[in-house]
Amino acid sequence: MKPARRAPLQHPLAHSFERAINSLSVALHPDTVRHYRGTVRNFLTYLGAEHPRVRRLDQLRREPHILGWLARLRSQTPPLAIGSCINLLIHLRIVLAELAGAEQQPHLDRLLRPEDIPRLPHRLPRPLTAPQDQQLQQELLRRNDLPANAFLLIRHTGMRIGECADLRCDCLHAIGPDQWAIHIPLGKLNTERMVPVDAFVCELIRRLRFFRSLDPLPGDGMLLPRPHSKEALVRRLRDYWHRVCHSVGLLTRVVPHQLRHTYATEMLRSGVSFPAVMKLLGHSSPDMTMHYLDIAVPDLQREFQRAQTQPRHLIPQPKTPGLSLRDGIDGIIQSILVSQHLLEMFRRSLSDDAPRRQLGRLSNRLARIIAMLRKIDPQRK
Repeated sequence: MKPARRAPLQHPLAHSFERAINSLSVALHPDTVRHYRGTVRNFLTYLGAEHPRVRRLDQLRREPHILGWLARLRSQTPPLAIGSCINLLIHLRIVLAELAGAEQQPHLDRLLRPEDIPRLPHRLPRPLTAPQDQQLQQELLRRNDLPANAFLLIRHTGMRIGECADLRCDCLHAIGPDQWAIHIPLGKLNTERMVPVDAFVCELIRRLRFFRSLDPLPGDGMLLPRPHSKEALVRRLRDYWHRVCHSVGLLTRVVPHQLRHTYATEMLRSGVSFPAVMKLLGHSSPDMTMHYLDIAVPDLQREFQRAQTQPRHLIPQPKTPGLSLRDGIDGIIQSILVSQHLLEMFRRSLSDDAPRRQLGRLSNRLARIIAMLRKIDPQRK
């Protein structure tokens, strides 16, 4: 049975806001349009309950209407997640800007200000630890059902859970002799991409096709069956994931998105270049991938400690022709210098000043690490 649809919003301003959303929806993903409508419903429901005399756009004011709604959002129980709050404010601000132009009401564009929107705290990626990764993959392989294979696919391709839900049965493409790639359709950033995969991932796709063929739902071309909607499918997958984590006895909370972090971290530590990781993850700007480069400092510290205790420890070979690595601290410094050079070449190819500055700061940090290594090593000439 399909979930009941919400009753149409009853408010004098509902028609005007709906026209604005329809105007914006031409360039938006259907899921984004749905979020815009949810934001408008939230705001107009508050307005109708607390300020019933507001019936025209020219009556809207920052104080008390907008600030009152902001106060309501902040006082919700349980508290509204900061990411959800940011989305609500951004969506309403864009709709008000659209109304300001369409309805010749310029004051609407000034009701919500940039400073009203909180900033997300800077969070480093949270890849799974090696024991967690091993435990979870072993459990998923043991279960070998449709959701287990879906999560193994996410782990070995770095796709988002929503992108996995959108995969089609024909997503696997041959790109050469014994070479395969998965086509990941338009996703969170309205981008699509091809992700190279190995034989294990090809087997996962074959298993998922088999499970799909057993499902009683009529064929719709999708790799994962949707009893009601994509959102319902994603909720089911998340519930399954939490049961898997509980069954292996994980004490810390682990979310599905950490599989993507684990894949990205694995790629970087294996020597995959920064631009290639951007493409694999479907990032639209270097800023997003830069978060994963923050793992470099702890990784280098660990390599430094291992070099002191195991001088013959092998450092991964840089992809630079004619370069041979030395052992110990010299090898680490040489690896960092190669990485610094490649990073600088990529930085110079960017046209956006903000990512160039961020990559410049990262290059300076690597230079300081090199200086520290040269200073700490007492045997270095």
